[in-house]
Amino acid sequence: MGDVLAGFHAVWEFESDSVLIRYERGIRTPKLFQALGERRIPLAAVEEVTLTPGKRGSVALRLRPRPGADPLMDAAAGQLREGSDPYRLVLPAERATLAEYYADELRPLLTGSGPEPPERYLVAAPEAPLQFKAYDAKAVFDGTRVHFRWSWTGASSAKWKAGDQSWAVTELSAVEWRSPEAFEGHLRLVPRDGGSTRPAQPDQDPAAVVFGLGYGPVHESLPFAAAVLAALRSRGPVPVPVPARRDPADIAERIRHLGELHQAGLVTDEEFSSKKAELLAEL
Repeated sequence: MGDVLAGFHAVWEFESDSVLIRYERGIRTPKLFQALGERRIPLAAVEEVTLTPGKRGSVALRLRPRPGADPLMDAAAGQLREGSDPYRLVLPAERATLAEYYADELRPLLTGSGPEPPERYLVAAPEAPLQFKAYDAKAVFDGTRVHFRWSWTGASSAKWKAGDQSWAVTELSAVEWRSPEAFEGHLRLVPRDGGSTRPAQPDQDPAAVVFGLGYGPVHESLPFAAAVLAALRSRGPVPVPVPARRDPADIAERIRHLGELHQAGLVTDEEFSSKKAELLAEL
């Protein structure tokens, strides 16, 4: 079609086989949209298009993606608020006729998508490297590995005992994201070995980071989860990067905190000595 439809916070450009969505930047634009920037949605990834009344004299044109077509929506698992739905374009009510025209033009083009999930993701995942700050750790994904670096102010003693974590994509089978806007939000990695003995609580699980007020916001943690999920689906042999040498000041701070845990009786003498030796070896 090659036409453009502008709404609040986004502009949709209709092409013969896809819809190019460009999200606006601004203080009123949802932060998730600003983080995504631009997305191309192949029509093969779309299951349905709808037009419904919105709030305060508006209408909403929405594409419903097929399950398994978009890693971002798979990772979100229905937890996004309506206002943060990247497949929803809100327009003034006086543009309802124009929006209905585009919806009618799109519907006949969706017949070839099929009811079954596609074999691969059809919508591109956010590009690595990505990182965000959780309540108890800094999480980094470099495209091949996920790294959790514990925060001495937020991480539980169980995580400190386990040490900083680094997981190759080939070691994982799934990613679980729970929105920070819900109770007990977290990002949890599921190892390929099943992990049946993992702690039930994410704050005790070294394969998980927990969110909190201002930590792990949706616009940072959800694209992160989607990128890891996409890498899992297309995983293959990956190189193991050589870990960089650590900052001596950071090592000293971690040893200090380890000493506090030891004095509080949360870490045994043997655990203290072993972990201290590990930290010193990273210098």
